[in-house]
Amino acid sequence: MNLYLFLIPLLPFAGFLVNGLLGKRLPKAVVSTVALAFPLAAFGLVARAAQAVFSGSLALPYVENSGTWINAGPLHIDFSFALDQLTLVMLLVITGVGFLIHLYSVGYMSHEEGYWRYFSYLNLFLFFMLILVLAENYLLMFVGWEGVGLASYLLIGFYFQKKSARDAGKKAFVVNRIGDFGFLLGMFLLLAQFGTLSFGKIGAGLASNPGLQGGILTAIALCLVVGACGKSAQIPLYIWLPDAMEGPTPVSALIHAATMVTAGIYMIARTHGIFDRSPFALAVVAIIGAGTALFAATIALVQTDIKRVLAYSTISQLGYMFLGCGVGAYSAAVFHLMTHAFFKALLFLAAGSVIHGLGGEQNLFKMGGLRKKMPITFWTMAMGVVAIAGIPPWAGFFSKDAILYEAFQHGALGRGLYMVGLLTALLTSFYMFRLFYLAFFGESRAKVHLDAHGHAHEAHESPWSMLLPLVILAILSVVGGVMGIERFGAFLAPVLGPVADSASLPGGKSLELTLMIVAVGIAVLGWLTARIYYGRKSERPAQIAAAVPGVYKLLVNKYGIDEFYGAVIVKPLMLVSQFILGWIGEGIIIRGSAWLLAGIATLLGELLRRWQSGNLRSYSAWLAAGAAALLIFAAYFTWMVR
Repeated sequence: MNLYLFLIPLLPFAGFLVNGLLGKRLPKAVVSTVALAFPLAAFGLVARAAQAVFSGSLALPYVENSGTWINAGPLHIDFSFALDQLTLVMLLVITGVGFLIHLYSVGYMSHEEGYWRYFSYLNLFLFFMLILVLAENYLLMFVGWEGVGLASYLLIGFYFQKKSARDAGKKAFVVNRIGDFGFLLGMFLLLAQFGTLSFGKIGAGLASNPGLQGGILTAIALCLVVGACGKSAQIPLYIWLPDAMEGPTPVSALIHAATMVTAGIYMIARTHGIFDRSPFALAVVAIIGAGTALFAATIALVQTDIKRVLAYSTISQLGYMFLGCGVGAYSAAVFHLMTHAFFKALLFLAAGSVIHGLGGEQNLFKMGGLRKKMPITFWTMAMGVVAIAGIPPWAGFFSKDAILYEAFQHGALGRGLYMVGLLTALLTSFYMFRLFYLAFFGESRAKVHLDAHGHAHEAHESPWSMLLPLVILAILSVVGGVMGIERFGAFLAPVLGPVADSASLPGGKSLELTLMIVAVGIAVLGWLTARIYYGRKSERPAQIAAAVPGVYKLLVNKYGIDEFYGAVIVKPLMLVSQFILGWIGEGIIIRGSAWLLAGIATLLGELLRRWQSGNLRSYSAWLAAGAAALLIFAAYFTWMVR
């Protein structure tokens, strides 16, 4: 059976070309049709592949080789796409959730200038992400890896007339280049060690050499972690993701839920064979994940911009996925990646519906009382909030609980990380219900909202092109985790290894049930605390902020990390750049070159001036001298021939 895997990324790329080249001259309806049809067709191909896998008519892994890409001495790299269980899960998430975000964008972006440009970029983003997950080798993965960085730059800076949007796009691009440098170093080390960049051949090399542990593998793993920290916004390279909110809200949903930020998690899971041989690298991944999860959650507690709360929430949830990978629970991490795609896409799109209904307002303290004016947005967002809080039977509970359980079983370090994860779960439940109560409950704190043109704008529900994706994602956020980690892990076992049966682990089923009850209790505690402080009009939040002004200011200022990076890294680099550009570039190269060229021109002019003197006797002398030279040359040539 031929799946024609190359068509899956090629279809969104065709949409990019059509809208990118012709969209400005096409009717908006045609632009929308092109933008939706090609991603939907890609989803159809993925669904066909999934049906073939689940029916047993297609054996995995499945590889399609389109020929030799690079053949230079011992280096041989094919242009190949591969499909296995992990790839299939990622493809379903990317194309399924990605299409819903495209559909939502038709309503959300309907009045925006550059409508065609937006959808061409969106299709391009999907193309590169599909290349990334379908790649059979690191080099082709790196093409997609760099491509999503380019597409994110274009989409984050979509409102390029705004300086903040331009700066945010550049920040995302530059920070990710730091991570990409680590990825490149990792690829060079892989090539030096294994002589290939093929996932399959590297896996075979590891299997044939069980004694290969630590050392070079640790170096490779740590380099890859740097790359993953860049794409998946982990400490210390997380700083680009909150500023990415400058792009349109559907872009935020696509980046945070289905594409770019999942790339780092996918890469670690895909290369878990290397990480499994380096306990030190795994411990680094776990500590980074737990630290990022708690760090971002504390910042989210005090954010007032609805999109920034969700941005820091994404960083925190990605930290959970890193934690899962770090304790060897790769299936649990990918499970959380999938459920997170459902409820985080829902939360961002619901936030976009609120912003759309309020004429562009994003400040939570200028909202309130929206549940009656926007009932469908209210109920769908409620599903997302409960899911991310980790309350059963919503999807987020199953995946987050699987990670926490695996961490608890991972020795002394794991139990410490488990406590960090549990505290993060409490904060997550609190700040998400805080957002929910501030936006939808109580009285409106701004009776009349002004749109981008300064016109009065009453709160209203969004069109069905925006509401339908919310309803579908709300359903997925409820039922997306019911399969449980056991069945999900069994499906991924051929790629990521088997999931241990809780009955065979210390404490057995009773410990699993106890930890589950604790996790649910923590989530409910966060909910009740948010209800007490924000469920009704209360002065308590302001009183607490006034009681600990130093802590509150520290959180509001996001620990001053951006300012620290600016003072320690950015400003010195700017000074060095200005020195190079000013003294060497402008002073020596630019001015020096100008002086040199001017001197040469002056010298040639002086010679030509003397040559072209206008004196007839001088011209006659030069003519005679030239004729004599020709005669001498002719005589010499004749003598040489004889």
